[in-house]
Amino acid sequence: MKLWDRLRDGLAKTRASLTGKIDGLVSRHAAVTDDLFDELEEVLIQADMGPETSVALVEEVRARVRREKVKEPARVRDMLREEIGRLLADESSTLRVDGFSPAVILLVGVNGAGKTTTAAKLAHLYRDRGRRVLMAAADTFRAAAAEQLEVWAGRAGVELVRHSEGADPAAVAFDALQAARSRSMDLVVIDTAGRLQTKTNLMEELKKIHRVVGRECPGAPHEVLLVLDATTGQNGVSQARLFKEAVDVTGVVLTKLDSTARGGVVVSIARDLGLPVKLVGVGEGMEDLQPFDAAAYVEGLMGA
Repeated sequence: MKLWDRLRDGLAKTRASLTGKIDGLVSRHAAVTDDLFDELEEVLIQADMGPETSVALVEEVRARVRREKVKEPARVRDMLREEIGRLLADESSTLRVDGFSPAVILLVGVNGAGKTTTAAKLAHLYRDRGRRVLMAAADTFRAAAAEQLEVWAGRAGVELVRHSEGADPAAVAFDALQAARSRSMDLVVIDTAGRLQTKTNLMEELKKIHRVVGRECPGAPHEVLLVLDATTGQNGVSQARLFKEAVDVTGVVLTKLDSTARGGVVVSIARDLGLPVKLVGVGEGMEDLQPFDAAAYVEGLMGA
């Protein structure tokens, strides 16, 4: 199944809610009025695009309506789609893994977001592209976390560096980089413990991992990906703000996009936080983690 199809299927719940409501309000209005724009703003907020992003998008559409002297309410829907596409058209959505030896990706996020499975799927994605991939089990806090990642590493067909439970996570990252160099690996994917963004000591531990990686491999980590559960909606945006402050997050992996009607959160992440969504998870299989494609997303969000 192609990415467009996966995204379209994954966004079915969001699309059904969003387009149904937009089509309904457009059909109820015989002209483009302030009431139409007010209702449109409410619809976008309900799709979890967030208050600030929803207001900004509606104001962009309103300004275009005035400039272009639009009279037909149906054109408002088309303009909204175009504005969302323009907002998400960001070249930085491509992962920065080329030209480094090895490239290092650090995965961060709270418990339950899907970091461990994302690490394995990401390793599988690049192994299938011919890269030599090493995973690092730097989640030494949660019981059996390393064992879980070892199972996933086996499924992905990649090597794993792990320590015993309770070990220093930064030491795991250090050993992984040493092993990557000695084994001529192309990519290191480091899984970290799920952190509540409000727990200062855990966030400091994450900063330490970041520092160790940078010291041992100048310029690394080349990507710091925040794994967010799409079903958390705007709470995920709050998480992203705090993680971004702590470890300079470079992009977002949005998981469980197939299980929510809150798929509009992608738009809020891009505008409110200035963070590109780099990967999306739209299923449980190894192949269900895919690079984010803005055009495919907009098509899946708002239909043809």
